[in-house]
Amino acid sequence: MAKKNNASTNETKYMVEEEAELLPFLLQVIDRGRNHVKAVLARGQVLVDDQVETKYNATLNKGQTVTVLKEAVEKASITGLTILHEDDAIIVINKQAGLLSIASSKEKEMTAYRQLMAHVRQRNPKNRVYIVHRLDRDTSGVMLFAKSEEVKRKLQDNWKDSVKERTYIALVEGKVKKEKGTISSWLKESKTHKMHSNKEPNGGQKAVTHFKKIQANAKFSLLEVELETGRKNQIRAHMEDIGYPVVGDKKYGAKTNEIKRLGLHAKVLAFRHPTTGEFLRFEADVPKSFFSKSR
Repeated sequence: MAKKNNASTNETKYMVEEEAELLPFLLQVIDRGRNHVKAVLARGQVLVDDQVETKYNATLNKGQTVTVLKEAVEKASITGLTILHEDDAIIVINKQAGLLSIASSKEKEMTAYRQLMAHVRQRNPKNRVYIVHRLDRDTSGVMLFAKSEEVKRKLQDNWKDSVKERTYIALVEGKVKKEKGTISSWLKESKTHKMHSNKEPNGGQKAVTHFKKIQANAKFSLLEVELETGRKNQIRAHMEDIGYPVVGDKKYGAKTNEIKRLGLHAKVLAFRHPTTGEFLRFEADVPKSFFSKSR
């Protein structure tokens, strides 16, 4: 049934010579008890064609390679983010404030990108992740990554049609008078990397932001914000535009830093799956400080 190949002392490889289920195959080649073999499977020590396989009834086909690792692979530690969803094409996370999405090649700081790269490479060193969109360091919430260049391009090229809902919660300075409103302008980036807003075309990109007031007090307002477009720093620039800068956002006119972070949270991201077409919706809980400061 199986042919043993030469391998390193840390792993043993077996060639599948006829179709079989994984557990009976392993019981034959490992020559240990059923419980021991199941434990090896559960610990992620079995790879089929270099991909971790934990299902005992997985079907093996002739010509496939089964690798049994001597020890369980140590899981990459993940801090500052939670994985909300993962499949063969995408990873969706809830990023905490303070964690960079991605860093330049010169920076060695831990980022969401670096941690997810280590996470997927546990299964196969050739695996990769690709950044589809970004959240600022001090913005928390839902963020999407692709697992291939093709999926990344498909998501980015069809972003407007694929994304059905993109909702943020913003804690802003001042008592917003309107219950709801729309901000429309052109945004252009300066040499200092600040987005400047203009009601008339200024060589920049058209940006449209819709907002709805959730609650407010004399000092702060809590807004639900929906993006019609997804420009860099769009919400931050538009909130400054209407005189209610995002809390903690000194770059865009804020005078306070009451919650010791940017008052911006990506609450909802809903989209069509890039390969299956399935409608997916992910929601990240709004930090409690956003509510307490605006109550």
